[in-house]
Amino acid sequence: MNKSIKPFLWHMSEKQRFSVSCYALLALPAILMAVFIYLPVLWAFVNSLFKFEVGGESEFVGLRNYVELFTMDPVIYPAVINMLLLTLFGTAIQITVPLIVAKLIFSLDKERGRYLYRLLFLVPIVAPGVAVQLIWGGMIYNESGMFNEVLRMIGLGGMSQGWLSGPKTALLAIAFVGFPWIGGINVLIYYAGLASIPTSVNEAAKLEGCTGVSKFIRIDIPMVFSQLKLIMVLTIIGGVQTYEGIFILTRGGPGFRTMVPALWMYFNAFSFQRMGYACAVGVCLFFLILGLTLMAFRYVRSTEELEGKA
Repeated sequence: MNKSIKPFLWHMSEKQRFSVSCYALLALPAILMAVFIYLPVLWAFVNSLFKFEVGGESEFVGLRNYVELFTMDPVIYPAVINMLLLTLFGTAIQITVPLIVAKLIFSLDKERGRYLYRLLFLVPIVAPGVAVQLIWGGMIYNESGMFNEVLRMIGLGGMSQGWLSGPKTALLAIAFVGFPWIGGINVLIYYAGLASIPTSVNEAAKLEGCTGVSKFIRIDIPMVFSQLKLIMVLTIIGGVQTYEGIFILTRGGPGFRTMVPALWMYFNAFSFQRMGYACAVGVCLFFLILGLTLMAFRYVRSTEELEGKA
């Protein structure tokens, strides 16, 4: 250790030396985060004011990219509507279905059974997301896929079609990818919330005759509002940002029926070589995500906030 640093540390209390050590350990991750996360974000803000191609010369255009985005782009508003519909649907699913499954698992009598079911519902996250999308696109929604074959087996062959290629069905088909929406980490998050409910609360509810569905609605759900709030925020952020699944399944088609802003940003950046315009789309998505997240934190109460209010 440097000799000039040793006397400086010796004059500190043990608590102060511990604090200095923690700050020193956090310094490297903070620097790496600034270089690889914050600087690219700042770069996007600055370059949204320029017109340029990758490797080409840039031209300062001011707010012209934003003016074009809001007034002349025929794709962006339908894309925003598609994104909002998919995000609302996904949020509604993720705050209900995994919670019900977690409650069913938690209600099992034996710990061995609870463990096996938790493991069973966690296994699907091991599968790569790209593989899951390819399975849904090639084996389930294909014209000769499982969904159409089931319709033919039950005598509804006239309804069979290319679900991802039909203008009226493509967006709905994308929304149902992942059905029945119970595999993943959300079940475990809700299960942890249910397991953290104090035993005294459960015993008091039992003495009052509050059991079954009544207990689930009146006690369990309010006690897991913190987990619900977390999952809601993460689902909203993911819904606004995500485009990989749509890129794999439809590439925004047929036409622009399944286009979303994040995918439109990707196309402008890497297909149309309009990097400045893509940065403008990304900046707008940044503020949209920030606004939706702040609204969720402002208007959705956590368990601790509910208890404090009570």
